[in-house]
Amino acid sequence: MSKQNKEQDILLAAEEEFLTKGYDGARTTSIAQRAGVTHAMLHYYFRTKEQLFNRVVEQKFGMVAMTVASVIADSSLPIVERIVHGAGAHFDIASKDPKLPAFMIHEILSNPERSTMIREKVKWITLNVYQNLQAQLDMAANRGEIRKIDAVDLLMDIISLNIFGVLIYPFMSQIADGFLPSYEDFKAKRKAEIADTIRRKLSI
Repeated sequence: MSKQNKEQDILLAAEEEFLTKGYDGARTTSIAQRAGVTHAMLHYYFRTKEQLFNRVVEQKFGMVAMTVASVIADSSLPIVERIVHGAGAHFDIASKDPKLPAFMIHEILSNPERSTMIREKVKWITLNVYQNLQAQLDMAANRGEIRKIDAVDLLMDIISLNIFGVLIYPFMSQIADGFLPSYEDFKAKRKAEIADTIRRKLSI
C-alpha cells in the first residue's frame, strides 16, 4: 500500500471515529484499528489527535465547498437554477451522512477553542464561495434576472433549510411514528421544497 493510500485510510477512519464519538470520545488507538495500521504508523502521519482532527475538518469542508461551487459555476444554466442545483448538492451531502452536520454543530457549540480552530480552517473556503456567489448574484441582478440579494443571507437560508430537516428527522420519526414518510421520500420532498423556496426568494 502506498504512503498516500495509507494516509487516506487513516483520514477515512478518523472521520468515522470523530463523527461517531466526537472529538473528546475519539481515540487514536481506535482510529489506527479502523485504518488497519499500527498506532505508531498513525503517529508517523499525524503526530497528534488535534492535527488529525484539523485535517479531517479541512478536507470535509473543502469537499463540500468545491462540490457546491462547481455546480454554481456552471454557466450553461440560468443563475437561479445554478443556485438551486448548488443547494441541492449541499443537501445531498448533508442528508447522505447526517452525523456530519450534527458533529460540526456540537463541536462548534461545546468547545470555544475548537470553534475558533474550525473557523480559521474554513475561513478561506467560505470567503471564496461567498465572493464568487456575490459576484454572480450582482451581475444577474444588474441584468434584471433576479432581485438584489446578499450572498450571506442566501447562504444562511440554504444551510439552515438543508441541515435542520436532516437533523430533526430522527427525532420526529420517533414521536410521529407512522405519520412521517420514509427517509428517502422525506429527502426527495424536502429537496423539492427547498428548491421552490430558493426560486421564490430570488424571483423579482
